[in-house]
Amino acid sequence: MIPASAAAQAGSGAATFKTKCQLCHGPDGTGDTPLGKQLQAANLHSKDIQKKTNAELHKVVHDGNGNMPPFADQLSDSEIDQVIKFVRTFGKTAKK
Repeated sequence: MIPASAAAQAGSGAATFKTKCQLCHGPDGTGDTPLGKQLQAANLHSKDIQKKTNAELHKVVHDGNGNMPPFADQLSDSEIDQVIKFVRTFGKTAKK
């Protein structure tokens, strides 16, 4: 069983993902959306993404990278960390 605080953080990360990330990365994290395809959004299930450290992922979300815009002015460090915890759940399921 997941501790309540961890479950709450994952839920919060999922909610933030839905409002800030889903437009490009899609609800399933594959990047298979019209805008995601246009911007070549990363498939969050991929080994390339999942092998990155939390610090590396935090830097990408915070500072942006390539077509990925920075979210430093929209999300707190804690919110970014919660989104990363949610993104880690994509590593447990292989897609595309």
